[in-house]
Amino acid sequence: MNKNQDVTTFLDQQNHPLRTEIEQLRELLLKAEPKLHENVKWNGPNYCIGDADRITMKIQPPKQIQLIFHRGVKKLEQPKQRLLTSSSKLLLWKENDRSVASFKNQNEIENSASELRDIIKDWIKVTME
Repeated sequence: MNKNQDVTTFLDQQNHPLRTEIEQLRELLLKAEPKLHENVKWNGPNYCIGDADRITMKIQPPKQIQLIFHRGVKKLEQPKQRLLTSSSKLLLWKENDRSVASFKNQNEIENSASELRDIIKDWIKVTME
């Protein structure tokens, strides 16, 4: 697992009430897909492969942490169907190529960790093809 020191420094400056949850998700993301590397983008931890942004952690407002699954900065033509065929209740689909998973505490993350790992792996696979 390769945590980015710039992300850690950024988070240290935030004094976020859900810092433990943020760290849980950082570890889960980086362990689930070793090709991911993290940086700070859009005021939160961002996960990409090369220059391709794929998952962004939304940490504000500090009531919950959201993982935004997307295909990058540029608006792309919408696929006709959702990129994942998963029936996961974790994902709230915003468009066929963008979904959100929300977490309010450590227990929610722990209880969904296995399913979330699968979603991360599958998301990277379908968006990097």
